[in-house]
Amino acid sequence: MRILCGLLGLAALAADTGMDAGRLARIPVRMKEFVDAQKTAGVVTLVARHGQIVAFDAVGYSDVETRTPLRKDTLFRIASLTKPVTCAGIMVLVDEGKLSVIDPVEKYLPEFKGQKVTRCGTGSGLECSPVAPQRPITIADLMTHTSGLPAAAPGGGPTPTDLAGMVAPGGKVTLLFEPGSSWNYSNLGYATLGRIIEVVSGKSYDAFLAEKLFLPLGMKDTTFFPLPAQKARVAALYTDKGTSLERASALEKSTLEAKIPTPQGGLFSTAEDMFHFNQMILNKGTLNGKRVLSAAAVELMATSLTGDLKTGFAPGVGHGFGYEVVRNGAATVRYNSVGSVVKGGAYRTYEFVDFQKDMVGILMMQRTNGNGDTSDEINAFLTMAAGAIEK
Repeated sequence: MRILCGLLGLAALAADTGMDAGRLARIPVRMKEFVDAQKTAGVVTLVARHGQIVAFDAVGYSDVETRTPLRKDTLFRIASLTKPVTCAGIMVLVDEGKLSVIDPVEKYLPEFKGQKVTRCGTGSGLECSPVAPQRPITIADLMTHTSGLPAAAPGGGPTPTDLAGMVAPGGKVTLLFEPGSSWNYSNLGYATLGRIIEVVSGKSYDAFLAEKLFLPLGMKDTTFFPLPAQKARVAALYTDKGTSLERASALEKSTLEAKIPTPQGGLFSTAEDMFHFNQMILNKGTLNGKRVLSAAAVELMATSLTGDLKTGFAPGVGHGFGYEVVRNGAATVRYNSVGSVVKGGAYRTYEFVDFQKDMVGILMMQRTNGNGDTSDEINAFLTMAAGAIEK
């Protein structure tokens, strides 16, 4: 009876928010088909409109071997969905007047002074050589992946024990291009943002996020370091082998035993917690009467700041702070409105905020391979969620 009441409640909410409950009910059916085809162990999907959750479903397994059902409160490695959260942390400091996004990184991290970029001459006999860039990299460059930093810091040194040690080698690398002139997805750049948060706030990166974002937004299960009770709810990680799934045990273990809170992709979270964060973005900085970011900060995060540069991993997107931003019709074929913000993670977690439709969508699964931004599961989810709108 309680389950029936819950289903009737969601159906009524769907109608109240201009959604077709029958169409929304097709989403978990389609996701179950991916599970049955052994393309994924399980999927959690959440759709919200006008601030109300209208569909919330879990299908498949959190652990295939033990046949443990996936639940709505299962925790997932959200990978790069961590990046918009990191940018929100930066924007908290901007709102407090403690930094500006146009500040050079070297203002806060002196090890980034004196960086070089390779520049090549023109004409016969002129060689390429490392020279000073036309300008230093800025915090905005880090958030839009236009800094010229490589994807990761060079290896070979001592194993870092904190964010400072993880980021320091980045100050010594030769930039791939002039800051702001091109786009290269850089996890190193996002690690650097986390270290800047520590330097400016005087707090550890993870403690700062917990205080400024997770606590006020009610994100009770969002953490870099799951407690024992939370670890029991973390979904297993799998690799698609074509016709079967293989447990990615080593990667599972390393993520659960991480010692450094990595700003580029280290968070664990639930679908509901990530709904809270993204609904705050849709609300221009507030949730349940609590403001955590200014409207101006959210508008900047959700603006494409990369011009005509080729960015992102899906067609038709530019890059804001943390999110990709839908900027033309090439991206709207998946029913996202122009101006929507989207983000995918390496383990096929996904989120979108559609400002025009007043809608938030969250998809959670745990698969290691393939382009999570344009996977069949995500394409189906995006179109089916938006396709359920009646008015």
